[in-house]
Amino acid sequence: MRVFGLLLLLFGLCGSGAHGEGGGLGEVGEISQFQKTAPRDADEESTKQTTEQTTTDIWGEVRALRDMVVELKVELRNMKARVKDSESQVKDLKAELIVTKVLVDLLQKENSVQETRLTVTESITSDLERKNADLQIRLSSSEYELLVSKSRIDQLEREDVEIPKVAFYSALTDAGNVGPYKTDITLKYSKVFTNTGDAYNPATGFFTAPVKGVYSFQFTVCGNHKGNMGVYVYKNKQRMMYNAEWWANAGYEYLSNSVVLELIAGDEVHLVLPAGFFVFDNLNNHSTFSGSLLFPL
Repeated sequence: MRVFGLLLLLFGLCGSGAHGEGGGLGEVGEISQFQKTAPRDADEESTKQTTEQTTTDIWGEVRALRDMVVELKVELRNMKARVKDSESQVKDLKAELIVTKVLVDLLQKENSVQETRLTVTESITSDLERKNADLQIRLSSSEYELLVSKSRIDQLEREDVEIPKVAFYSALTDAGNVGPYKTDITLKYSKVFTNTGDAYNPATGFFTAPVKGVYSFQFTVCGNHKGNMGVYVYKNKQRMMYNAEWWANAGYEYLSNSVVLELIAGDEVHLVLPAGFFVFDNLNNHSTFSGSLLFPL
């Protein structure tokens, strides 16, 4: 508004100057009139001085306006520079935003990959945990079976230690014929080759059971001349078996048999030569008596 007012004032001064110049054309004709009206000339002089002073103030305002325009131009250039800087900063921010978006996308993809890996890892871990549980169950079962097996082995070892080992094998004599006699006699198999457990006594011809169990006995009777050969098998005082044969020719003749008996500890088994019978034996061990424990009861 100030500038607009100054412009209007300039236009007004220009109009006043034009009127002054027109008045100058009649200056000669009006001299006399001017001389006659001196007070009016004084007013005009005052008005002229006022106009000159006003003109001087206007030019001052114009110069101030020019300076202001210059300052505005400088400020405008500065504002343009700041705008350019702001635009550059905006571009930089846009670039940083794009880079940030790319990084965010990459991080999201990496996060997705990590989640997938985590899911796979959790699945593998679950499988391993299940396998580990199965292995622990199998191990527990194996440990239990091992304990049972060890218990059985220990039991068998104890039983093996506790079960006596009983077996014997003997032959009758080196003297040749034994008998015949008028009465029954106990045969004493004096040549002992095996006597594990010392259950057989060659001095008496008796086998004594050390434990309750089932025992097996075998015997062989040999004859080499005409006559009766045979034996009785006794359990304690009870006759369990009788084997005999009539031999009418020269040369060796054999009979063999076996018996399985259930005995208690202390029971005795022996062979008896019946009256009127004979047996034969020599260095070749033709007549034998043997036995063993099959299993305890």
